[in-house]
Amino acid sequence: MAKSTLSFVCQNCGAAYNRWQGKCDSCGEWNTLAEEDPTGSVPVSIRSKRKGRTFALESLSGKTQDAPRLSSGMAELDRVTGGGFVRGSVLLVGGDPGIGKSTLLTQATSMMARAGHRAVYISGEEAVAQVRLRAERLGLADAPVQLASETSVEDIVSTLSEGAVPRLIVIDSIQTMWTDTVESAPGTVTQVRASAQALIRFAKKTGATIILVGHVTKDGQIAGPRVVEHMVDAVLSFEGEGSQQFRILRSAKNRFGATDEIGVFEMTGLGLREVTNPSELFLSERELGSPGTAVFAGIEGTRPVLVELQALVAPTSLGTPRRAVVGWDPSRLSMVLAVLEAHCGVKLSGHDVYLNVAGGLRIQEPAADLAAAAALVSSLVNAPLPTDAVYFGEISLSGAIRPVAQTPARLKEALKLGFGRAILPESARGDGGGDSGLALNSVGNLTTLVAEIAARGTPRGGRAAPRDDQGGSRGADAVEKNATPARFRRETS
Repeated sequence: MAKSTLSFVCQNCGAAYNRWQGKCDSCGEWNTLAEEDPTGSVPVSIRSKRKGRTFALESLSGKTQDAPRLSSGMAELDRVTGGGFVRGSVLLVGGDPGIGKSTLLTQATSMMARAGHRAVYISGEEAVAQVRLRAERLGLADAPVQLASETSVEDIVSTLSEGAVPRLIVIDSIQTMWTDTVESAPGTVTQVRASAQALIRFAKKTGATIILVGHVTKDGQIAGPRVVEHMVDAVLSFEGEGSQQFRILRSAKNRFGATDEIGVFEMTGLGLREVTNPSELFLSERELGSPGTAVFAGIEGTRPVLVELQALVAPTSLGTPRRAVVGWDPSRLSMVLAVLEAHCGVKLSGHDVYLNVAGGLRIQEPAADLAAAAALVSSLVNAPLPTDAVYFGEISLSGAIRPVAQTPARLKEALKLGFGRAILPESARGDGGGDSGLALNSVGNLTTLVAEIAARGTPRGGRAAPRDDQGGSRGADAVEKNATPARFRRETS
């Protein structure tokens, strides 16, 4: 008898090794390799030699119809998926524990069931009574959703094949599913891959839409083999801070729509509430006239979003100053600080820098450079920025302000929320149009903006900004003096 070969598979990324080792070379995680039998993943009857069946081949010149979509009843969910669910598609939804994945999918299945479609919710982690308690709390107990608590993929496929084909099937979660074709334990890489493949095959054959809920690792990535993300049609990420009531649904992959759209929700006592105007929500608790705050006019997909950037620059007593950022790329913050110090004379080597995006939103576009720089200089020189101004623009390494896309949409959103002026790149002034309704203040170089903010600055003691002999402020000199800690300043007569 041939000796069975064993393989050690990483439970985090799916990489396989011939022998056990403490650290996975592929993903860098420790103690994630588990012993699995690759030959046991397929039964002997299937591995036996058989003649393949023939299938029909088609040409490229055939008639192609747009994939019909089915609305979920939630506008924000439809926005992220590209306009609704496509028949036969499989979606993978990931998010931190307790973020609201089950709540979101319970609401989606209930709305589709109330619309007359057959919706099935299968939970592998909770009992039916627990799912009913959540539905009662959300006020959805009367929705004709079919529930089950099952983990066997063969039993699930056999049950769903009877009667009318379901339009929406939720599997919560894929890590709890297991199939008879694999001898590994549930939750292993082999089981997750085989279970997902069986469910995807059922969706493509019947035309049902399946949503798979996936666990995430400690760094926010969807757990399990990366091949599952390539097998499904869309990968959605449900983000948000536990202390914030805002939730962001973001698409990382979508074969039937854009990947830069976001859906904004607010967690309430009655479940997730859709936020149709996220800009107004993110700016609802803004403190006017406070130094270190700037409003950024950003774009998320096709939706303009206005959000507040908060900066705090304080003298440090440490040898190495701190650089902390929440909701933005730390590398871009380091670049903006380097440009401020190299080209604008803003000395921040003796200061701690903190930057926060209010509301729990994560900004990914480089157009936030100008708003971040304005907030940092405002906090440094203690100069409040105009409360009716929005900022957007990309900063180059030379200190020049580069234009960004979709300027008219940003200005229109700012005007709708009552803002009166916009600080934007000089080359993008013509894109805004003369009928934007906003006072456009174009900036070609970052030095100009820093000098304007420093002219309004006052030291922490409350004295006015230093003036030169001609009555004007000393621009960058004021920034230099204010950037020096108070205990090291030399008073001049």
